[in-house]
Amino acid sequence: MKPQHHHHGFWQMWGWPIVLGVLTTFGLISALFSDGGLGDVLAWIALGIPCVVCVWYGWCRKRAEKASES
Repeated sequence: MKPQHHHHGFWQMWGWPIVLGVLTTFGLISALFSDGGLGDVLAWIALGIPCVVCVWYGWCRKRAEKASES
């Protein structure tokens, strides 16, 4: 019998942080090398998504948890 490998734990834990890191890197590089137009739009989107995720998990969830405790 082959030993079972548990790779699901790695991707469950690190999948979204890796995606957000790649998005941030892409956004920063796009903002650095673009000169208006589509490059700036892509930079705004790629940098905006991690910001929205941080606000959602940092601020909105805490307010929802406090409301549910009351």
